[in-house]
Amino acid sequence: MHPELPRLLYSAAATRELDARIIAAGTPGFELMRRAAVAVWRELRSRWPQARQLTVLCGGGNNAGDGYLIAQLAHLAGWRVRAVAVSPPERLVGDAALALAAARDAGVPIEAWPVALPEDGVLVDALLGTGLDRPVGEPFAGAIAAINRSGLPVVAVDLPSGLQADTGAVLGCAVRADLTVTFIAVKPGLLTGQGPDQAGQLRFAALVESTGQGVRPMLERLELGHQAGLAPRPRAAHKGMFGHLLLIGGNRGMGGAILLAAQAALRAGAGKVSVATRAEHLGAMLTRCPEVMAHGVADPAQLAPLLDQATAVVVGPGLGRDDWARGLLDSALQRGLPCILDADALNLLAGQSVVLGEAAVITPHPAEAARLLGISTAQVQADRPWAVRELAERFGCTAVLKGVGSLVADAAGERLPGLCSHGNPGMATAGMGDVLSGLVGALLAQRMAAPEAARLAVLVHALAGDRAAREQGELGILASDLVEHIRYYLNLRNCR
Repeated sequence: MHPELPRLLYSAAATRELDARIIAAGTPGFELMRRAAVAVWRELRSRWPQARQLTVLCGGGNNAGDGYLIAQLAHLAGWRVRAVAVSPPERLVGDAALALAAARDAGVPIEAWPVALPEDGVLVDALLGTGLDRPVGEPFAGAIAAINRSGLPVVAVDLPSGLQADTGAVLGCAVRADLTVTFIAVKPGLLTGQGPDQAGQLRFAALVESTGQGVRPMLERLELGHQAGLAPRPRAAHKGMFGHLLLIGGNRGMGGAILLAAQAALRAGAGKVSVATRAEHLGAMLTRCPEVMAHGVADPAQLAPLLDQATAVVVGPGLGRDDWARGLLDSALQRGLPCILDADALNLLAGQSVVLGEAAVITPHPAEAARLLGISTAQVQADRPWAVRELAERFGCTAVLKGVGSLVADAAGERLPGLCSHGNPGMATAGMGDVLSGLVGALLAQRMAAPEAARLAVLVHALAGDRAAREQGELGILASDLVEHIRYYLNLRNCR
């Protein structure tokens, strides 16, 4: 969780524009560099209060300037310090050259790469900045490999070297930091894709009191205080006021998926919940979830009366890909009801050209997104922000791209795509997507617009996973463990 981070996230290019505007408004560039160094030095000492040795690996440009000033601060504090110039220091210009001179004047020893890294102390990665857009080459690749082999604590300055700032993709190789201190604005790549694993603990230093005016952000972090919630329930409420959700799925051998989705939907406030599934699953469904109206459906024609009563539909959990599954999906889509499509419903859509409409939500994981877009999973992960926007535009709906730093975009594109920085590795277990589907479906049934339903559901689902992890640890979390926590956060949101 990152409660201290700002809500708006800016691309590397936008961050450079913000930096230029700050300087133009009267804060000298060297002063910003000094403040950045102070911020890293403060966080470093807080994280490793017993450390007394620092090795700073410096590249070129302003990232190196930050590094040399950090070395100066540590040296003046009495630490054993080495600055390692991986890029020739004589190439530095402007503020970075001033920083180099300040370090030298303070007596910081500066050595040329390659060198043997020490066996103790803390390493500072000040090699590459936010402008990297191609695979890391030498000598930086060698320095990054040495950092990662060292086994020492690592602090990354602004961004782990080798990480793409906007996408969270690793460009050939990247520093795996324990702590990253980023400046001016938070870059999306720190919070999605491979970014969180490379960045470690993330801290933000604005350096000035206010930034962002007049520069368009790239994404916004999802937080409860900024998401639409369900309307308060009147005292005279009855179940008919809160929608009738129909969940379709649970092919042979996959009845658990649709059951999990139904449980989540009930706890998320849907007034009535019906399930259309294989007849052999009815006994387990009613035993586990007696509040559900369960129907055995052998033929798509049997779906018609259930669709007549529904205000929203979930299609996909445990659906399968046989003729039964395809027939049910086609029947549901023909009605044009608010819907969420997940799992095998998405696999059945792959290769088709279809506009689902603004009342629809799709929730693919990266492999499903790749099939929908006709590209590889690696291509999806190489630029997740692009992929979620492309999904929303191509299918004319709201798209959720699941995974670390889940992303949400709608077809209209009028609102910034959302990024969820909550969630934890314990949620990488079977059934989590089914619970999310039931949650989104319940919000749609209660007549929340698809973009808002998707954003709130993704956020609440992740927060519920974090709450489950806090109670008993990440290992062994079950998808069903989230259901009560989902209820907690939806009630908390509606109390605001």
